[in-house]
Amino acid sequence: MLRFETAGESHGECLVATLVGLPAGVPVSIEAINRELWRRQQGYGRGGRMKIETDRARVVSGVRHSQTIGSPIAILLENKDWTNWNEALPVEDIDGAEDKKKPLTRPRPGHADLAGAIKYNFQDARYILERASARETTARVAVGALAKAFLGELGISVLSHVIAVGGARLERAAPWQEIEALSRREEVLLNCVDVEAEQRMKAVVDQAYRTGDTVGGVFEVVAHGVPPGLGSHVAWDLRLDGRLAQAIVSIQAVKGVEVGFAAEGSASFGSKVQDTIHYQREERRFTRGANRAGGLEGGMTNGQDVVVRGMLKPISTLRRPLESVDLATRQPALAAYERSDVCVVPAAGVIGEAMVALVLAGAALEKFGGDSLGETRRNFEGYLEQVKNF
Repeated sequence: MLRFETAGESHGECLVATLVGLPAGVPVSIEAINRELWRRQQGYGRGGRMKIETDRARVVSGVRHSQTIGSPIAILLENKDWTNWNEALPVEDIDGAEDKKKPLTRPRPGHADLAGAIKYNFQDARYILERASARETTARVAVGALAKAFLGELGISVLSHVIAVGGARLERAAPWQEIEALSRREEVLLNCVDVEAEQRMKAVVDQAYRTGDTVGGVFEVVAHGVPPGLGSHVAWDLRLDGRLAQAIVSIQAVKGVEVGFAAEGSASFGSKVQDTIHYQREERRFTRGANRAGGLEGGMTNGQDVVVRGMLKPISTLRRPLESVDLATRQPALAAYERSDVCVVPAAGVIGEAMVALVLAGAALEKFGGDSLGETRRNFEGYLEQVKNF
């Protein structure tokens, strides 16, 4: 079983990520991990934190001589902003520490502040904010890069692009080649494949900047080269579409998920929605008339690109604060303002890639097994031969 965990707070000393279950022999490039971390920090509308942090992965176990060795992998990610917070959030209580706290007693609507404070009986929501912050996703992207490396050895690639920011939307299909080209850019605006649509999205972000507001949107994650048969129909918790949906909605500020073209399909007749089945005799393979199902049928991959969309609400921290209540006085107050972003849709797409890669890597290892990459690849290639001869 492939599993990962993250630890750390937004303004703590560091973030920690662990990944257990990758077979030995998977090539690991620190440069590739850092590239994914860089991509997460990009995009028009990011806030001041991105000017402080330059994320770099420090792998401390599970990788030797640029390859996994089968043991748990641990990655440390330094928070450079810790120097501004080490007295406010010390690990061990010291004399005078109370005076240096930076309490948050005016919870922000839409954030974890109030619900978490009630749950853990804190009169100060600072500790809730620190862990609930999307800064945690830095660790997910780091281990997601390792999952991508494993999938790459099986010919599977996972990338994302933005299809909507506020009311500005991409109105055409995005071919895989265009999505792939986006990932190689050294400058990221809003990670949309269409220049004109991207400019409309930028205008929406500019409006949010001017008014002290924030804006959400929709990102699409595409997994290319996925074979049929990952996941299963036999039990509810083995269905891959359900696992992917949970992974996407677990991302901070994501409130909805779509597999394939679910919204469009729900408003159509069945004859217009299903992906018709055809057979290419010369190539000895099945093909489809479309991919409205997003590469998933009956909880299993069907051999087409896996397509999953995340619907991201606007960030909860506004420069123009919303109404709230002070936890100490119970009096009406404006919500606290923490340094924040205006738009994070491109970054959310990169995080979505990491989550999809982790789920698909887990499903691949469940099906093909293997303690070493060579063993996994032999099993994988044997399965592909079975599919070819079906």
